[in-house]
Amino acid sequence: MSSQTITADTAGTWKLGDLPVHRLGFGAMRLTGSAAFHLGTPSDRDRSIAVLRKAIDLGVNHIDTAAFYFSSLRSANELINSALAPYPDDLVIVTKVGPYRAWSGEWGTSARPEDLRAHVEENLRQLGRDHLDVVNLRRMPKYDSIAEHFGALAELREAGLIRHLGISNVEPRHLAEAQAIAPVVCVQNRYALDLPDPATDELLRICGEQGIAFVPFYAVAGEAGEGGATTAHDEEVRAVARAHGASPTQIRIAWTLHQGPHVLAIPGTGNPDHLVENVAAGAIRLTSEELDRLNAPRRKDG
Repeated sequence: MSSQTITADTAGTWKLGDLPVHRLGFGAMRLTGSAAFHLGTPSDRDRSIAVLRKAIDLGVNHIDTAAFYFSSLRSANELINSALAPYPDDLVIVTKVGPYRAWSGEWGTSARPEDLRAHVEENLRQLGRDHLDVVNLRRMPKYDSIAEHFGALAELREAGLIRHLGISNVEPRHLAEAQAIAPVVCVQNRYALDLPDPATDELLRICGEQGIAFVPFYAVAGEAGEGGATTAHDEEVRAVARAHGASPTQIRIAWTLHQGPHVLAIPGTGNPDHLVENVAAGAIRLTSEELDRLNAPRRKDG
């Protein structure tokens, strides 16, 4: 498919609280190097900055990031700040807190509730902002309840450091737990065409009923996860891609967006050509027959 003139608005819009965003956004994790989380080769700084500016040119107004997205030489937040500040008025930057990485790259102890203010302030400093648009609390497995952590973020929201709150890596019960404390504008969970998960399906449904954005991560990577975009596309994906003159990755993004009007896609890349292809995927309209065909292996595996 031709992708040169396709912009992010073709995917439609949704609101994170009172902040409208195009449903096709950008994930910043892969800006920092050839692999996520300090692995691989650090990125070329100029190229990463060019990718961010190209994303804005293509109408992207939703960027997902975190202070713990960095390689040995690159910080995603610093790249965003350098490339885009002063920020466009309509740009929504979503970050997340909870996990912690030392500057050596090693994962440290997950944040306690009293640590979260420092996490928020670090994102503020790196991004050059006086408040954060949306902050997701990423639940770490060692904490069964998120009440204390989410409550700490709710206090920072009341203090004006955060505009809206979301949660990540959660089950339906955690959404209810958080909503008893403060409004939740988005839920970010791992979710992909080749990773059937009944609990997350239920969470997606609940979010749709309540008007909450559902934001899958690793939707393109699938089973490859941190390793990057999967190349293990089954024949159903390849066949639908051929029918649309698209790549299998574009079909995976399109499938994600077809899971509901409240679903936002945040594919990440450090490659400007891949960025153009990812944004163009927002224009793909899958038929009900194609969706049935794509979902057949998922139903079987689930």
